Formats: sequence, C-alpha cells, structure tokens
Amino acid sequence: MTEAELLFTELLQCERAELYLDRARKLDIRQSKLVADALRRRIDGEPLQYILGKAWFMGLELRVNDSVLIPRPETEILVETCIRYAGGNGTPGTPLRVFPIEVLELGTGSGCIAVTLAKSLPGSRVTAVDISWDALVCAAENARMNDAEVELKHSDLFSALGQRKFDIIVSNPPYVRSGDIDGLEPELKREPRMALDGGKDGLDFYRRIAVRAAGFLKKGGLLLLETGYDQAASVRGLLEESEDFVIRETVRDYAGIERVVVASTII
Repeated sequence: MTEAELLFTELLQCERAELYLDRARKLDIRQSKLVADALRRRIDGEPLQYILGKAWFMGLELRVNDSVLIPRPETEILVETCIRYAGGNGTPGTPLRVFPIEVLELGTGSGCIAVTLAKSLPGSRVTAVDISWDALVCAAENARMNDAEVELKHSDLFSALGQRKFDIIVSNPPYVRSGDIDGLEPELKREPRMALDGGKDGLDFYRRIAVRAAGFLKKGGLLLLETGYDQAASVRGLLEESEDFVIRETVRDYAGIERVVVASTII
C-alpha cells in the first residue's frame, strides 16, 4: 500500500479497494477536516506514523507518538536474531539455556522490541527500561494492546536494575552522530533527539553498555546490539576491548550492511 493509500484508508476507515471503486464518494465535514489536517501535517514534514498515531512492526500494530522512535525494518533483524538464538538456532552455537529465559531491553521507546520478544518467546520474562517516562507510557500501552507481559522500569540503562542477571540483553541504542542530526531528513528530525543522539562519534551508548553489560548477564549470556550503517566494526572493537565478551556473529540487513552484533560473555 502506498503512503497515500495508507493515510486515506486509516482516516476514512475503509478498504483500499473502496478508494478506487467509490470515486464519487463525498466526504462529510468531519472527514474533510481530518484529511486536510493530516495532509497539512505531512506537508510540514511530520512522519505519517505520528499523524496516524500508529505503526506496524513484525505483524503487530503499535501506538507511536513524538516521544518515541518510529519502529524500522532494520530493527526487525535485531528481534529475529534474538529469537533465533533464544530458540536454539543461533549460528554458531546452541541455545544458552532452557526456558524460561530472562531478557532485558535497554532503551525500549515504543516497546516494539520488548513486546515482540514477549509474544514470540513464550515463557520468557522480558524487562524493558527507558530514561523517558513518556516512552514508558507508550510502551505500556503497546504491551496492553498486544497482550504481552513486559516489566517496564524507569532507568538510565542499568541504573535501576540492582543485582539482577539476565540471559539476554538486547538494545537499539541512540547511534546518530551529534553533528549529523541537523542534517537529517525533516521526518527524522521530528523524532525525539534523545533517542537519536549517540554523541560525537555515535558510540557513547555502546561504550557504556560494553563496560557494564557483562555484570548484568548470567554466565555465557548474550548481548545483541543494533548498529548504525558504518559502526559494527567499532562496536565489535569496544566489546573485545572490554575483555568480557567474545563476538559470536554479525548479522547483515537486507541491503548487506552489518547491522546486528551478537556477543556472549566469556565463560
């Protein structure tokens, strides 16, 4: 479906075919106002998902607003890789342990990763953290909408987790270089800066995770990180420098870009 078709079918609550079969249809005042307002916002550069208040991720419908990033196809690869390893089909390697497994997501935003993992890994216990209260409200709504059991905590990465240990830690942290943000497309600049800005070289959050993640993983636990288009090698280097991790795999996205780094704690 094209963007225009998606916009009109959602606003008018109709099927795609109706847009073409009922060409003589006249909009009432309420519908006309809805369409005019949506088109104005889109022309101003607001992302379609914010206008509709929803996005789709791995078959799930999710609520989104300007306090969270819009879920992207690249992040589906992160989730698919996590499910593959948790289910015992990791390459190389075998499942870390039997269910139930403890999963932690750092920086959950809309909750798309945590909710999908909770739905896809029956018996797992998923915890998701974010520093933004508004993001946590959005994630909680998405968990309720999709009947997913996710424990949500307000935390700056690991700060509120105490001594807890997890089998898997997964994250799509902010990784845009600070100096690149002003040059992003208008739609991207509408998304929350704190969820985009990864510092001068885009690696600030990876450094923090590399230093502390092993302390929150069980023996042989997994760390899965989504990376920017040119960052996978640097992220692997940070994990290796920590001397706590061994790299298991780097997964490429649909364009052949190294997108997900998988590491495990040294046993």
